[in-house]
Amino acid sequence: MATKPLKTARDMFYFVEDVMRILGYSKSKSYKVIKSLNRELEDQGKCTCDGRVIKRYFHERYGLDELNAPVRRGA
Repeated sequence: MATKPLKTARDMFYFVEDVMRILGYSKSKSYKVIKSLNRELEDQGKCTCDGRVIKRYFHERYGLDELNAPVRRGA
């Protein structure tokens, strides 16, 4: 019986560099986005990690298709 490989943090979360690239925001603005999204999750009783946001929630809030999320280059 095959087991699924463990997911890493990079598989489950976006870090500030990812948010910067996807939204084309500065580092400070991207941290504010992450903080805001994490606050929403905390209000729902979810655990969060500073400096990263759950990919699935990020896609949901920004209306992005997880497989086809637009990525801005050179921001």
